[in-house]
Amino acid sequence: MGFLISGLLFVPNAGMAEDSLSSVDRMWHQLLGEANALRLPTKFLHAIPPSFIQFEFDDLHSYAAEYHPGEHRMVLNRALSFNGAGATLRPLSRLTHAQIVTLYHELFHAYLDYLVTAAETSPETIWDPLLTFARVQQGCHYGAVLITPVAQRKGDTEERFLSDRESWEALNETWAVFIGWAVWNQLEVASGVERSIQKSGKSQDEWVRRLKKADRERIFLGYYEPEDSGERAVARKRYLAPTSRLSEREATMLMKDVLEFSPTLLARTRGAFSSIGDVSPRDGTCGSG
Repeated sequence: MGFLISGLLFVPNAGMAEDSLSSVDRMWHQLLGEANALRLPTKFLHAIPPSFIQFEFDDLHSYAAEYHPGEHRMVLNRALSFNGAGATLRPLSRLTHAQIVTLYHELFHAYLDYLVTAAETSPETIWDPLLTFARVQQGCHYGAVLITPVAQRKGDTEERFLSDRESWEALNETWAVFIGWAVWNQLEVASGVERSIQKSGKSQDEWVRRLKKADRERIFLGYYEPEDSGERAVARKRYLAPTSRLSEREATMLMKDVLEFSPTLLARTRGAFSSIGDVSPRDGTCGSG
């Protein structure tokens, strides 16, 4: 049994029992239904076939979750599983906002992984606009970056020219940080008041205020793991410096295509990002934006 999505057939592991496959289906549909109930973005999740992601639960210590693109494997902390048993996902209503953010961060990694896999499987198919945009940004915005070599000294920066793997990871993490931030703040400002940030009102006003503050504080920063073993021995992760953070053009694309923002809310976010105080152009060779 396979799932036909956008002309691509994804076949589950041949050794997977039928009842196991049904369990994957049930968990995925439960996730989509609960996310809808919380008014969280689901359009990008609907694009991913249930069989594409291999969910696992483990007692993670270094990270809250992991995603392995080559294997399409998502490893979540056992605390996110039902009754801590590690068999299936807990209902979203029983997860903390931080846990939902962790889940959405990894689901976004899975979405980009799916877009890449789809493009590689059927190269004659027109690429998804988000993937096309991502590949451009990978080269012009994340090909050469400034990093903060010492986390405690954020004003000290060094330039790095990243490999394809490093630049793709830097983009992935930067974008996933923004998706997680957006989901967190949507939950925070709308929780308990039954107001949507998609419509004009106090919740939307507060969300936009938080967006402007977050950019001023330069928090939309990703990281990458160095390929060089010598550098990796010094620092397992290299964090991007503020001047290499998420650009407004990237945020707008994500808000429109992934977060499903209404035209009204998108219009209100224009100008929320500022390059004041930056030493170098925000987009490098990507142009202004």
